[in-house]
Amino acid sequence: MYYVLIKEAHITFATLSILLFVARFLCSVNRAAIMKRRWIRVLPHVIDTLLLTCGITLMGMLAAWPQRTPWLAAKLIALCFYIGFGILAFRWRGAPGAWPRWLFALLAVATFGYIVTVAVTKNPFPLA
Repeated sequence: MYYVLIKEAHITFATLSILLFVARFLCSVNRAAIMKRRWIRVLPHVIDTLLLTCGITLMGMLAAWPQRTPWLAAKLIALCFYIGFGILAFRWRGAPGAWPRWLFALLAVATFGYIVTVAVTKNPFPLA
């Protein structure tokens, strides 16, 4: 019973996380005033903490450890890339123009898609 509840919460937080990422990125690129609000900077961290907490809880409930579960290891590695691409999408100050930020945002969204696909298929190579 708790498993289903935690799994649904995990899925909900994952959905909220990617939707908020895209919304914040678009607001950031357009220099929207909302980006200066405290709650818009704090809320993603709260959602992502709850998402990770649910994921770790599910991992413990299933006794699915990354060293014994290749698809879970792939998700965790991809999560690191997702975080990295997301940071670069928001903080890139290198090349002139916004195209590198868009590239990193697209890579972050694609990585998120990979994580979801791996979670659904339980296969670290879902397209192979």
